[in-house]
Amino acid sequence: MAGRRVVITGIGALTPLGKTAPDFWNGLISGKSGVRPIEHFDTSDLPTKFAGQIENYDSNDYFDRKEARRLDPVTQYAMITADEAIADSNVDLDSIDKDRVAVIVGTGIGGMNTFYEQSVSLHENGSRGVTPFFIPMLIPDIPAGHISIKHGFRGANYCAVSACATGSHNIGLAYDSIRYGQSEMAVCGGTEAPVWRIGVAGFSAMRALSRRNDEPERASRPFDKDRDGFVLGEGASMFFLESLDSALERNARIYGEIVGYGFSADAHHITAPDPDGNGVILALNGALKMAGITAKDIDHINMHGTSTPLGDIAETNSIKKVFGDHAYKINLNSTKSMTGHMLGAAGAAESLATVLAIYHSTIPPTINQENPDPECDLNYTPNKPVERDITYAMNNAFGFGGHNTTLIFKKFEK
Repeated sequence: MAGRRVVITGIGALTPLGKTAPDFWNGLISGKSGVRPIEHFDTSDLPTKFAGQIENYDSNDYFDRKEARRLDPVTQYAMITADEAIADSNVDLDSIDKDRVAVIVGTGIGGMNTFYEQSVSLHENGSRGVTPFFIPMLIPDIPAGHISIKHGFRGANYCAVSACATGSHNIGLAYDSIRYGQSEMAVCGGTEAPVWRIGVAGFSAMRALSRRNDEPERASRPFDKDRDGFVLGEGASMFFLESLDSALERNARIYGEIVGYGFSADAHHITAPDPDGNGVILALNGALKMAGITAKDIDHINMHGTSTPLGDIAETNSIKKVFGDHAYKINLNSTKSMTGHMLGAAGAAESLATVLAIYHSTIPPTINQENPDPECDLNYTPNKPVERDITYAMNNAFGFGGHNTTLIFKKFEK
């Protein structure tokens, strides 16, 4: 069943490159790094002392003080970007059927800072030290819940949690909700707020993070021979999706169309990628099949590209196996080189980068490519943006546990 066509009419972003979707895009095409030393907590005993951070973020710019205290940053980021996407869509909320608006928004970890602070308070002050808002602030579904409560959206409301594939999974599920008629419109995407002491300590203990403390802005360097791990990032990104009929009826601006996805599992290891790429290949081929296109139709791929020694090679090899000689004709990139790895928000932010690349006919660069890894020999759009007309583009997102997602977006044509 092909179902209805689904288009993107609103976008929102809060990232290390800026506090709005236009800021995010301008940062990408300028090759800006959003990675900087961490200053809001003590890093003296941590091996990694930097991250991709939202610069000068103040919750009081968006919420009153009482409300902000009851919202973990992971929910704050989601609500801010959902509001931007809804406003950007120019939809009249008073004239639509809110029973038919879904909110499908995920986070890979949830309220990490809330969990940490309340655990400390329990230890120091006993049970009376735990706020009654602890559980509602913590659980991964609560960002979607708050968005629906604020706007009165009564359609499908839930989150998929799949680590760093979360944002992409939620976009794919929202796409299904509309194309099969369960919903007419949807707010979807991912959010994450992991740049806290416990988050950096946890990923450091895994030896997953770069330790380039002397040059943090150059630490995220996907496909470069000198990469030494990923850079933790934070933020959120949201799409406002709707059926094509709905968008045309209200003469909405359309950024692009979603035409397919592939979901799969590595079934290999809790953190390491399958070196043979079997799961990723399933996702890539599944997305192509759903979209009804061939590998040669793809012009651009925004790769998962985490800047880890094993991951970049495994993803590159998977693309070679699926695309063959055409792999060398595609402009690939990793925008994590600029934002760091936003975990559960990564797939959503990078899907937005992919859609805007189509919309603006410009592919953002992979920065910090100075010493190419011989095993990573594709065109990763090094260091400078490239103008290119794009009809079909992919975004890849993979998560701990072996979760794989590939989304395919298309330039909109009636």
